Amino acid sequence: MKTRLLGGIAAALLAIIGTVLLVVYVQNADRRAAAGMQPVDVLIVQDRIAAGTPVDKLGSAVKLESVPSAAVPAGAVSKLSDQKGKVTSVELQPGEQVLASRLVSPNEVTVPGTVAAPEGKQEITLLLEPERLVGGRLAAGDTVGVFISVETEKEVPANALQPEMRGFKEFTDLKFRKVLVTSVQQAPSDSGAKNSEQQSVPMPSGSAFVTLAVTDAEASKLVFAAEFGKIWLSKDPESATNSNPPVSTLAEVF
Repeated sequence: MKTRLLGGIAAALLAIIGTVLLVVYVQNADRRAAAGMQPVDVLIVQDRIAAGTPVDKLGSAVKLESVPSAAVPAGAVSKLSDQKGKVTSVELQPGEQVLASRLVSPNEVTVPGTVAAPEGKQEITLLLEPERLVGGRLAAGDTVGVFISVETEKEVPANALQPEMRGFKEFTDLKFRKVLVTSVQQAPSDSGAKNSEQQSVPMPSGSAFVTLAVTDAEASKLVFAAEFGKIWLSKDPESATNSNPPVSTLAEVF
């Protein structure tokens, strides 16, 4: 009899404890859910914002709205006054929250289709026909060889310092190797001409602007060549062999 009584009491106590624990858990879950639903003010994008837009130009393109805290990621911005002098690093779409990670200083923005010039280099742009830039197939990030051709009015005299150039008026030299292309601006390819038998590389349309990252000394020589000679580029990847070719003249070519 006593055993049954003690068993009944133990069962009742366990039921009571279980009920209390369940109630406490549910109450804590409710508190956590309520905490997650507490509204937080964040800036929401209203209209498409292009990459590179200054913060002080955002204006009505963003609006302060209340969002449940559980839906607010770390770094969400609630006021632009803390982001003065910055610009958008990427394009922002309507409905998304403004994040501090997407607001950067202007010099950190890289225009799509370009790569940054290495530290210490400057950029110079050349206007070249498609055949002078690998059929127009160069892209930002490629490295190129730069050939410079010049023609003088008189032959190089016999006492010139460069023996291989003596007696000639035309010269071509592979002047620079592994030069980084930071951008290429050109018209779309001519897609009207199609080869029904086999696929071929579309013909580029017109000349293109090619921007190179060079030193100041290299830039000076490129400007001289563009003004008084001709420039030809080759695609020159890291794997390309460097055989140190001499200055090409009529005698060297033939």
